[in-house]
Amino acid sequence: MVIEKENQQVQIPIQIEKADKFVSRFTGLMFRKKLPENKALLLVPCKSIHMFFMRFPIDVMFLDKNNRVVKIVENLRPWSLVPPVRSAHSTLELPVGAIRRHGIQVGDRVGFESLA
Repeated sequence: MVIEKENQQVQIPIQIEKADKFVSRFTGLMFRKKLPENKALLLVPCKSIHMFFMRFPIDVMFLDKNNRVVKIVENLRPWSLVPPVRSAHSTLELPVGAIRRHGIQVGDRVGFESLA
């Protein structure tokens, strides 16, 4: 995954799994025991998420159709939810702490080399 900031690109060693079918989007990370530090889940399309039946917190980035970050939610806890984000087209669920660790901000653009 590459984060494009104003004048630079930052390579982040995270493997992205894509969920773009109804069942994979609905299930998401539910019932998993954890999200490894080098993994993330991209939900397409997705404007809101819930944390029902989750066992661990996550960081979340909402992306527009150009993969620009339009909203960030850090340390989202199990059994919570994020209401629809009007300008979002997809959602990237990351290990908790990833957004802060990599300095990701609203306005950054996310580039995906290859998706699982």
